[in-house]
Amino acid sequence: MPLHPGPAGRDEGPARRDLSSVNPLYGVADPVAGMRVEPPRHRLPDDPMTARAAGRLVLDELMLDGNARLNLATFVTTWMEPEADGIMAACRDKNIVDKDEYPRTAELERRCVAMLADLWNAPDPASAVGCSTTGSSEACMLAGMALKRRWARRAGGRYPASARPNLVMGANVQVCWEKFCNFWEVEARQVPLEGERLHIDPAAAAELCDENTIGVVAVLGSTFDGSYEPVAEVCRALDDLRERKGFDVPVHVDAASGGMVAPFLDTDLVWDFRLPRVASINTSGHKYGLVYPGVGWALWRDADALPEELVFRVNYLGGEMPTFALNFSRPGAQVAAQYYTFLRLGRSGYRAVQQSARDVAGKLAGRIEATGDFRMLTRGEQLPVFAFTTAPHVTAFDVFDVSRRMRERGWLVPAYTLPPHREDLAVLRVVCRNGFTSDLGELFEEDLRALLPELRAQQAPLGRPASVATAFHH
Repeated sequence: MPLHPGPAGRDEGPARRDLSSVNPLYGVADPVAGMRVEPPRHRLPDDPMTARAAGRLVLDELMLDGNARLNLATFVTTWMEPEADGIMAACRDKNIVDKDEYPRTAELERRCVAMLADLWNAPDPASAVGCSTTGSSEACMLAGMALKRRWARRAGGRYPASARPNLVMGANVQVCWEKFCNFWEVEARQVPLEGERLHIDPAAAAELCDENTIGVVAVLGSTFDGSYEPVAEVCRALDDLRERKGFDVPVHVDAASGGMVAPFLDTDLVWDFRLPRVASINTSGHKYGLVYPGVGWALWRDADALPEELVFRVNYLGGEMPTFALNFSRPGAQVAAQYYTFLRLGRSGYRAVQQSARDVAGKLAGRIEATGDFRMLTRGEQLPVFAFTTAPHVTAFDVFDVSRRMRERGWLVPAYTLPPHREDLAVLRVVCRNGFTSDLGELFEEDLRALLPELRAQQAPLGRPASVATAFHH
């Protein structure tokens, strides 16, 4: 039952004792005992209420959120098994930073790092360095910090204090890289998109490098269209740059999504630590790692890739704790859930889950194309993600109309314009995750087809208000 503010929208004080729209059955024994008007929204209430009443009030508000399972905008995991729910509940009170207090949780984190190092073909998985994070954004920040410090060590005293480090990347990178450059005073050098190339160009990236380049970021799974960037080609271009100009530029692979897809479905693709120029890799455990948010992972190929001076060793709660993270206190639940998922699925299990998602993406992309109203940019052949725009002959509606109308039916489908130099191209993107089944894909297609006659009958696109953001960075 909805709540309504008091007169003139003001919070009411404790003096008013009228019964309100709070459901009397939220009470425990006496349905009308202690009832008040709705609690204030922007200050602490004066008195407590029953746990049941407080819980229902919060859940009533949350009912107005979108359905996470129908959210085709997010890469984040929206379903896990009940056993995983139980493990997370058992660990939600454990602070993962207290490694001396919770040594088994710390051990599970160490095992996850070793498993990822092996999965990504580190030269010696036992000596690979890594840690869990709250997500890929923090992991990218850590990788960028390590790149900058390695550049500073190489520079020594040869460069003036005015030398400004730079980081080369495609214009399609996730927004966290722009944040890193802003926060850590690094110049962001972006390779613009051109034509049908919607991610980095290796040769253009190499040309942007100089003696102050701390690294090049290659994305294994662009959030804009689901495509893999050519990591091996980027490394070859940088090898050639070293031969020509002497600049030895490391590569970080932002594998937020692809790091848990390519090792299982694209085993012949060389993108990881098999490439000597790849210094570090990150992934999101809460994306195709199949864990609820938020957990990410950052790994370096060896100890030399992570400068020791960035690793803090503090005496905390009775023991020495090496730490390299921006966040300190956080629950150990997601790390335990990641270890559970690794044990539960293994390589063949992950392969089955990711192949199922890719199959759903490919089938749905084909059905959408078959309507004749849309042009596919990608088809879910790399990440289980595809992007599409309206066909050239469609003039009655645009992608923003489609997104808005599908939302009326519960589907959250992002519509956005692409980065420079393809701001002229607006697309829709569909992310297929574990839990988005073939049945749900068919329902999505049916709802889309049901809307098309109305959209075709419009006089023109309704347009997008300039104040509405169009980019989805998650």
